[in-house]
Amino acid sequence: MNKLKYYFVFLFFTIAILSCKKTSNENFTGTFVGTFTVKYTNSTSSGSTTVNFIDNGKYNCSGNTNYIPAGGSGTFTKTTNKMIFNDINYWTANFDGNLILNGEYDYSFDGKNLKLTAFKNNVGQYEYILTKQ
Repeated sequence: MNKLKYYFVFLFFTIAILSCKKTSNENFTGTFVGTFTVKYTNSTSSGSTTVNFIDNGKYNCSGNTNYIPAGGSGTFTKTTNKMIFNDINYWTANFDGNLILNGEYDYSFDGKNLKLTAFKNNVGQYEYILTKQ
């Protein structure tokens, strides 16, 4: 009976640990350079961008005068397949606010190439294709 009790305790803790939200061990610290593309229903626009990831969970993204992309800076977190950006800036309302690197993105990273994608508010597909420098 005693062995059965230990078995259930072990099983409980194993399930509890495995069901926890996993974070990624990937190292994003550094500078990533590439292209931002937004795909709306009737048009597509692209612009060059640089995203810097700082080892304490902060980021900054360069923007362009036409807001493709708008840029952004603040903090980020990541899980196994999502990156969540929290922009800390104040912005004017004269452009699509989804052009700011902010909110939740799906991502893939092979150690050098980073791809961030999000479909936001039924407005468009927002994609960053970046290479670590």
